[in-house]
Amino acid sequence: MARISFSFLCPASWYFTVPTVSPFPRQRVAFLGLFFISCLLLLMLIMDFRHWGASSPRDRQYERYLARVGDLEATDTEDPDLNYGLVVDCGSSGSRIFVYFWPRHNGNPHDLLDIKQMRDRNSQPVVKKIKPGISAMADTPEHASDYLRPLLSFAAAHVPVRKHKETPLYILCTAGMRLLPERKQLAILADLVKDLPLEFDFLFSQSQAEVISGKQEGVYAWIGINFVLGRFDHEDEADAEAPQELVTGRRRTVGILDMGGASLQIAYEVPTSTSVLSPQEEEAAKILLAEFNLGCDVQHTEHVYRVYVTTFLGFGGNFARQRYEDLVLNETLNKNRLLGHKTGLSPDNPFLDPCLPVGLTDVVERNSQVLHVRGRGDWVACGAMLSPLLARSNTSQASLNGIYQSPIDFNNSEFYGFSEFFYCTEDVLRIGGRYHGPTFAKAAQDYCGMAWSVLTQRFKNGLFSSHADEHRLKYQCFKSAWMYQVLHEGFHFPYDYPNLQTAQLVYDREVQWTLGAILYKTRFLPLRDLRQEGVRQAHGNWFRLSFVYNHYLFFACILVVLLAIILYLLRLRRIHHRQTRASAPLNLLWIEEVVPMIGVQVGP
Repeated sequence: MARISFSFLCPASWYFTVPTVSPFPRQRVAFLGLFFISCLLLLMLIMDFRHWGASSPRDRQYERYLARVGDLEATDTEDPDLNYGLVVDCGSSGSRIFVYFWPRHNGNPHDLLDIKQMRDRNSQPVVKKIKPGISAMADTPEHASDYLRPLLSFAAAHVPVRKHKETPLYILCTAGMRLLPERKQLAILADLVKDLPLEFDFLFSQSQAEVISGKQEGVYAWIGINFVLGRFDHEDEADAEAPQELVTGRRRTVGILDMGGASLQIAYEVPTSTSVLSPQEEEAAKILLAEFNLGCDVQHTEHVYRVYVTTFLGFGGNFARQRYEDLVLNETLNKNRLLGHKTGLSPDNPFLDPCLPVGLTDVVERNSQVLHVRGRGDWVACGAMLSPLLARSNTSQASLNGIYQSPIDFNNSEFYGFSEFFYCTEDVLRIGGRYHGPTFAKAAQDYCGMAWSVLTQRFKNGLFSSHADEHRLKYQCFKSAWMYQVLHEGFHFPYDYPNLQTAQLVYDREVQWTLGAILYKTRFLPLRDLRQEGVRQAHGNWFRLSFVYNHYLFFACILVVLLAIILYLLRLRRIHHRQTRASAPLNLLWIEEVVPMIGVQVGP
């Protein structure tokens, strides 16, 4: 070790050395600091990878399961961070109010609000229905607000009073109001806008009471189903359902098929059109396609969707049966007049209906005309007789009633079938769920071929679903054939299409189009929360954004600091070596001068 020597000629010559400051202790401290920073960096990397998707698909599925279980619990109305929203569905036969709630937005501008249906202390959905429909107020519009008072009073009792003034209220009217003249529609809506704010403190304005079109209703239903299924989540890129994604970070949405008693509806997402369309088809596509952004900011295009939606009036199960009976009645009576037959004019000579079970007798009455029918249970022949009711055109892009249909990629798509699609497969046949065309056709054909006496006996023995009734048994043969024709001949689904799920509930709950409506109506609210959060927690958000969203830049800065420390240590070591080489001759010189002095004896 280099040293500095001091020698003095005093009464006694003596010397002492002071060691130079060695860089080695500094190196030890620096290396300890470097080791500490490396460990911290490694820990941060591990936490970051875990946060950004290192968890297994099984873990994420378990988290989703827990979230769905939580949806069925009673809503904590004492939580001050919960927000509430109300949607009134004014239908043709009655009106219902749905109460929804959601926590504060999580701060990620790419995520939607986590809206759920409110549940009372008994964990029952907070919903109330009244009859008749609001269209019954057509001649007395001044009583429209009185008509809705029971619904709003019900909601006011469940939503905390302190939240009333910030709870939006949306009154959306559907089929019943669409049938009224426009002046009567406006009169009813005007009374609601004028009188309801005088009695209730909900957030309500003129734009929040409207008559929506069938297209809007279909879009809202599509939004609601896909939201519940989690198809708007963009964060699960590595989970087990990755093949369902359209592009990286965006999951494939599902289409919906809904057949009620009077109408039929289809809605599904379509990509940007690449096929060449005729001017007529292009104009039809503009009318039937809806493009919208569910994101909280128009600049964020991750939630821009383009959806084809169409409603077919008269193509529901019950209405289709009426059209079929009209067709059979007219054709049979015309043949009787031309050929002199008496088919169907008496019970002894009935019309043999292939769409009714074997041996079932029925009577078709239209005005003063009567047709006696008896079932012969021929499912294939029934389908052939139903084909003209589809009203298809010869164009390749047309579906039911000659209406333009956007192409469906059947190799990369998924659909859910509701209402009659589920009833036809489950109530009697007991094969609801994953739909398989050949299996369904075989089961439906076997059912139609059974004698009516056998079917009624099985019904009495409880062999069918608890939801099945005598009306279902009677018209199951017809409705199953109609559903099959609509799906495969009308919408051109392949007979072996594997990705159709028939369902009544999604995750054990009924999904209403009102959920999609409030999701769409409140899509800008997260932007408000983000701005408020930015004012209150600017520093916290800065760290969040700089680390979470720019974590790669953060790690790059750490690496630059580590490199600077290493360069500093190398330079310090080089300086040390130079000092060592320079001090070696000096040490030898001091030794030569001091050693001879050891033997010198100083006299008195």
